Amino acid sequence: MGIFFEENAALGVTKRNIRVELHCAMVQRPDMTKQFTSRSALMLLTLACVWGGSFFFAEIALLEIGPFTLTFLRVLLAVPVLGAGLFLRRIPVPLGAGFWAGCLGMGALNNVLPFSLLFWGQNQMESGLAAILNGMTAIFGAVVAGLLLKDEPLTRNKMLGAAVGLVGVMVIMGPGLLSGLDPTDLAQLAILGATISYAFASVWGRIALAGHRVEASAFGMLVCSAGLAVPMMIWVEGAPQLGLSAGTWGALIGLACFSTAMAYVLYFAILSSAGAANLMLVTLLVPAFAVALGAVFLGERLPPQAYAGFAVIALGLLITDGRLRRG
Repeated sequence: MGIFFEENAALGVTKRNIRVELHCAMVQRPDMTKQFTSRSALMLLTLACVWGGSFFFAEIALLEIGPFTLTFLRVLLAVPVLGAGLFLRRIPVPLGAGFWAGCLGMGALNNVLPFSLLFWGQNQMESGLAAILNGMTAIFGAVVAGLLLKDEPLTRNKMLGAAVGLVGVMVIMGPGLLSGLDPTDLAQLAILGATISYAFASVWGRIALAGHRVEASAFGMLVCSAGLAVPMMIWVEGAPQLGLSAGTWGALIGLACFSTAMAYVLYFAILSSAGAANLMLVTLLVPAFAVALGAVFLGERLPPQAYAGFAVIALGLLITDGRLRRG
């Protein structure tokens, strides 16, 4: 026995199939909209928690390895974790070129390109400002999905909810950081470029990987991500050194199992059920969870404005959900 594969020509094996799927996605009836249900909200909160916790693991690992090596080992170690899950649950991985083209696009748009831009940008600015800029993903995600996906119309609630949530992130991180905003700063432009890449990745995933099991999509994306990350890592930091401490390996395993393998299964499940724009709301929640988890497990001081920021983010999510409407 082993991870078994299936050839599925009906799901598309050429670029033409992807173009046809894009056309179909753009002409769906408006009433067939993606719903942000209670189940989707719970998965979104769980995803934000495991991604917020990734800061703990990364902080430990980065003491011994570089950021590009961390990216490569994180996705590489997650591959056998997901592979074992596919094997045990007998979930087939398609061999079709359409599926792997979709995974390659996701690997580039959702991992390698944004990670490279984020790491480069974050090394040259305060992490709080980077978190605020990264929160723009929710707004860009709503706009890109609204333009390219007819079943995810760009509504007033989505834009207002994302904007309110972004204000919540600003409150948590400290409004004073906004004084450092500079539209001509290349590092800040790099962070914004990463957020746009994430926004297009969510739409690409809905189009190119539609109809596939979420576990198979996550597995394929991570396989492609690992391959794409190798040249960047070698170019910037050289070949990885594997003689690492037990603490670093423990952090890498935590990143791989929880913040990568588990996280991307949740990612594709939310993408399939709630849509691209709602999925991007996770970028508003990750900073909140990172700050809260730091206070609980690391004894870090929770800034007074954090509680107000949490409330503002919750308000933004309620507006997006449509439960709060203007009279």
